[in-house]
Amino acid sequence: MAKYELKFATSVKKELRKIPNDDVLKILKLINSLLDDPYPANVKKLSHQNKFRIRYRNYRILYKIENDELIIYLLKISHRKDVYK
Repeated sequence: MAKYELKFATSVKKELRKIPNDDVLKILKLINSLLDDPYPANVKKLSHQNKFRIRYRNYRILYKIENDELIIYLLKISHRKDVYK
């Protein structure tokens, strides 16, 4: 399987600054694993959308996959109480 490219939404970098450093490192490791397998076992497809969600503790990572271009777009990383707003 080909390796995917990762692209961040402009807000993602800002959102990562609000998260404690220990959690950021784990989240980045989780994101990096998406490059090899964008559909891991713990992923959930959001209903009626072409977006996916992964949970890490109280944080949610939302992303979109463009399979024809082999690109993963990180859309949002936020606390679970704020992520869907």
